[in-house]
Amino acid sequence: MFRYFLALLPPVEVQQQANELKEYFARVYDSRKAFNAPPHITLYPPFLWSETRLAELTQILEQFALNQKPIPIVLDGFGAFKPRVIFLRPRKTPELMEIEQTLGAVLMQELGLVTPQKNRFFNPHLTLAFRDLTRDNFKAAWSEFETREFHAEFTVNQLTLLRHQGHHWQIEREFALNTVTGR
Repeated sequence: MFRYFLALLPPVEVQQQANELKEYFARVYDSRKAFNAPPHITLYPPFLWSETRLAELTQILEQFALNQKPIPIVLDGFGAFKPRVIFLRPRKTPELMEIEQTLGAVLMQELGLVTPQKNRFFNPHLTLAFRDLTRDNFKAAWSEFETREFHAEFTVNQLTLLRHQGHHWQIEREFALNTVTGR
């Protein structure tokens, strides 16, 4: 059994900006755990899945992606989950909220996957610092970033499956969203 999760990854330029911010958090606030995964917006949280059933999972995800349009994303400032998480805040657009809900429904219906936190509301975020950010460092960092501006707009054209590799997450496979016009 391996752990997987599904996410939207920003384009390389935005990933570089996010990684520069992660480096700042590591250097100034001693928070490095966010480097365990590429910059991303989680759509479906980590779940255990047998490698012997990986083809079944990828087939469902491939079909799902073909029925989804690319997702416009607007990152607009910083957010926090007190007392340890600071992130870039995506706007809760109808497209972003809908793909998360639809993906969860398809995974439950087709594969029997039940989101462990299904009673929680989807709060999209792109994590910059978490877990190893102490409460004191969180307070200091949040006072610095709470009103700081950040803005990026982009379109995500693929759904990404990530797999846990011991101490970090790696891209297992990407599934192209349907870019055919007129859908």
